[in-house]
Amino acid sequence: MKVLNVAEKPDAAKNIAGYLSHGTSRKREGFSKYNKIFEFNVQLWGQNCQMLMTSVSGHLLNYDFTNAYRKWHSCHPLNLFDAPVFKRCVEENHENIKKTLEREARFCNALIIWTDCDREGENIGFEVIQVCQAIKPNIRVYRAKFSEITRSSVERALQNLAQPNKAMSDAVDVRSELDLRIGAAFTRFQTLRLQKVFPNILGDLLISYGSCQFPTLGFVVERFLAIDRFKSEPYWKLKVMDDREGISVEFKWVRVRLFEKMPCQIFLDICLEQPEATVEKVTCKPKSKWRPLPLDTIELEKQGSRKLRINAKETMRIAERLYTQGFISYPRTETNIFPKELNLRSLVEQQINNQEWGNFAQNLLESGITPRQGKKSDQAHPPIHPIKYTDNLYGNEAKVYEFVVRHFLACLSKNAEGRETTVEIDIAGEKFKANGLEIITKNYLDVYIYEKWSNKQIHSYEQRQVFRPTSIDMVEEKTSAPNLLTEAELIALMDKHGIGTDATHADHIDTIKSRQYVGLTDTQHFMPGKLGIGLVMGYDNMGFQMSKPHLRADLEKDLQLICESKKNPNEVLQNQINKYREVFQVAIERANLIDDSLAHYLNERPLQTEQIQLNTPVISTIFKCPKCGSDMVLKQRRQGRGKYITCTGYPECTNVIWFPETVEDVEVLNETCNRCTENIHKLKFKLVRNVIPMYGTSHTTCIGCDTIFNEMLNIKEDCIKQTGRTNYTAHNNTRNTLNSTSSTSQSTSNTFQSRNTQPVSNSTGFVRNNNNVGLIGTSTVSSSRPNTQNQNSNISQPNSSNSDFNNPGNRANQSTFRNSRNTNNVKDIWGNTDNNAEIICHCHETAIQLTVRKDGPNKGRLFYKCAKPQGSGCNFFLWGSDSAESNTESEHSTWEPNWNRNNDSAHFSGASNNDWGNPSTNNVMCNCNQPARKLTVHKDGPNKGRQFYGCPKGVNSTCNFFKWTDEDDTNNSHTDWSNSTARGIGNKARSKFSQKSNAPKRPKLTGGKRKCGNCGLEGHTRKKCPNNAMD
Repeated sequence: MKVLNVAEKPDAAKNIAGYLSHGTSRKREGFSKYNKIFEFNVQLWGQNCQMLMTSVSGHLLNYDFTNAYRKWHSCHPLNLFDAPVFKRCVEENHENIKKTLEREARFCNALIIWTDCDREGENIGFEVIQVCQAIKPNIRVYRAKFSEITRSSVERALQNLAQPNKAMSDAVDVRSELDLRIGAAFTRFQTLRLQKVFPNILGDLLISYGSCQFPTLGFVVERFLAIDRFKSEPYWKLKVMDDREGISVEFKWVRVRLFEKMPCQIFLDICLEQPEATVEKVTCKPKSKWRPLPLDTIELEKQGSRKLRINAKETMRIAERLYTQGFISYPRTETNIFPKELNLRSLVEQQINNQEWGNFAQNLLESGITPRQGKKSDQAHPPIHPIKYTDNLYGNEAKVYEFVVRHFLACLSKNAEGRETTVEIDIAGEKFKANGLEIITKNYLDVYIYEKWSNKQIHSYEQRQVFRPTSIDMVEEKTSAPNLLTEAELIALMDKHGIGTDATHADHIDTIKSRQYVGLTDTQHFMPGKLGIGLVMGYDNMGFQMSKPHLRADLEKDLQLICESKKNPNEVLQNQINKYREVFQVAIERANLIDDSLAHYLNERPLQTEQIQLNTPVISTIFKCPKCGSDMVLKQRRQGRGKYITCTGYPECTNVIWFPETVEDVEVLNETCNRCTENIHKLKFKLVRNVIPMYGTSHTTCIGCDTIFNEMLNIKEDCIKQTGRTNYTAHNNTRNTLNSTSSTSQSTSNTFQSRNTQPVSNSTGFVRNNNNVGLIGTSTVSSSRPNTQNQNSNISQPNSSNSDFNNPGNRANQSTFRNSRNTNNVKDIWGNTDNNAEIICHCHETAIQLTVRKDGPNKGRLFYKCAKPQGSGCNFFLWGSDSAESNTESEHSTWEPNWNRNNDSAHFSGASNNDWGNPSTNNVMCNCNQPARKLTVHKDGPNKGRQFYGCPKGVNSTCNFFKWTDEDDTNNSHTDWSNSTARGIGNKARSKFSQKSNAPKRPKLTGGKRKCGNCGLEGHTRKKCPNNAMD
């Protein structure tokens, strides 16, 4: 049995493999040169298992926008709050790691996750699971729980495998998606605007925003402003000194200080008149200095910055390296309580050979270990402590390791003990106090060199003793402003207000430094830059405190509740997006306040803001993608003219609608179709003149329900709506806030879906009688399976485009379908349409019969229409003669679809002299050697009412046959769609072709078009394929 094991980092994989294999693992290469594969055998689940141990390098997948939103000028920043996002590999090495996982998982039966046991590690584990299950869905998944990389720890984890924690991973996904959306929206807005408002100073800067980094910047700015606005005030106090026998004792005034000089001068004069001091009280009590609590991540960051002079980010980087090498336990922990099962004595014993702290460790073992216990536990990792002794480290690594060891030994020792003496005296009614300290035992201070506790000598005083002080003085001093924040103080504020986590504090601080929002004055204290303080003040002036920690702190609380399965991740995500969207909209409206604030601090006059606009194109959403739920938008082709409709979920979703070159332009209208339940916007098409005569050069329609127009342009129905044959499933890692319930849309059942027939296309109405029910004007192929449920129920699902235009397979098998229709009873397919037949409209109601009263060629003619009032029905239309003639004509038809829909631009009647679906009776053959179809132009213009012949396959046919019915057959028997010119045919070819009045074959074009090797269409090569134009 093969088992794939995946660790979070290469060093961790190497060490874990070494411990589990007892040093016998075999190394081989993966696709990534940094992430090796180690093979070994172990006994697991009662059998010998072949283990494959490899690793990732942190997060394998990261959230990103789809191509339609990735470029900075692709959309308005406000759209990013709802834009679809998905997880993908963002680095080349991550792609190589992914390939390794896919290759190895294919041949493995189980997967064990060995990532760090925290939120981020759990999320990384689920990224690995996603990649592996995409290759092998039935692979079994397990989670190894450990807090240190030692032989005993990893062996114990292997024997106690658990299940991954989806709730913890969901919390990270919510946080990651919010960081992406909020950060990208505000960053693009700030950068694009301020680069134009202040081109000389900010023209080349990235002005980023983050929901954690901005409150972190706010703390620095708040302290700076407190100092800047501070006004020093003088104050006065009395000081009494008793200097004798080489010991100087200062007695402090109980009143502390007065902010007026005259009262203090009066108290001084009173004391000088009676300068004898009387000892009123002498108190001696034990004094302890507490040993430190067990070390957690925040304390390590603070002390590393304060005591070791190493910034927090570097401290954590070193600690992680020491962890992967097996020298210390996991460095990202919130716990400051040692678990009872942890063998502290064995850990202390490892340190007794050290020359600096070995004696202390030995004394600690002899006197007894008494660990101090805190109050925090993350229920995942113990406090940071040494795992293995080493004396081969150098530089900052040695400093960090030494600090961890000394801190560990100190918290296991005893408190420092001393004796404190407090003396209270009275001089002319004024009270003064002095303190002395005598250290008895230093205990933990002997090893913890980072803290000092010194003796403070004091004379031996007795109660009621009277002595004359050496001096009584009035001292004038001033109040002082607070100091600028140090990194340790900043981390403490972030922890107190819930900004970030112990794992991200250092990263947020490093970000505001790299963005030049803050700097260090003396390598220790943070000073805000002009850009940083200008941004904070600008947002504060808008009326909401974006630099304050409240918004982010609320999110951190919600994330913890998600980890505890107490809150729904999608609800938290949507609530947070709504909060920040409101803030962003206000920021756009009041952006001039940011300009004014920055102008004040940058000392540069802003450009006229009225002329500054975000030059982002408008993305015209037409409808929701039926395959993934993202927006379907209209876009311009990169190469050549024309437009196409594409899914914003690309490349995860490849749904696309390409328009032919006969479509010159497409415009998305604000009007939506009132017949389609999918809320589809109508489109206005600009067409090449004379290519589709019945539409002219302009046609406005809804591609959701205009099946005739769709077949002419070869628009497949499953690109617009969900159909029974759609088997596409969207990727699970694609998310769209507007469709947060699921990114995978399920096909819905239709009331009129057949149980015993294949779906048919382009239904224009039903005919109902006593014997059977069928579709008029549609093509149906009888099922070879017997109908065991209802012999008379031959109902098919409307609007499922299985027509010959959309299905090349149907075109290839037309002869087969025709033979099948001729050998079967036509009435069983189409239904009997006698005088008693009921005509059923698209609303599945009985249509009403009316007579044309208007003067014209159709006056007196019967027709059927929807019985509902105008505007509320389905716009069904059928000439009365169509229903009577459909049976007789269908027996002679060689092409299935019969279009009888009423359209805004043209009416296609079902009569034999005016119908796409019925062949001409004049034996006119098209270039495909098929009986041509006779149609009538209904578009306003000089040719309105004129009849013509066309290829039955529609405008997208390569035949391009066209002929006016009133033209001389001998001279114009085979003309092109362009009336007088055969498009794409040379002069010689046209002259040859015109001599053949009834040519059975399609004329050869000069220079046959090559087929694309990418999409299979003619007219271009693989290199210039339109599919390559998708963003």
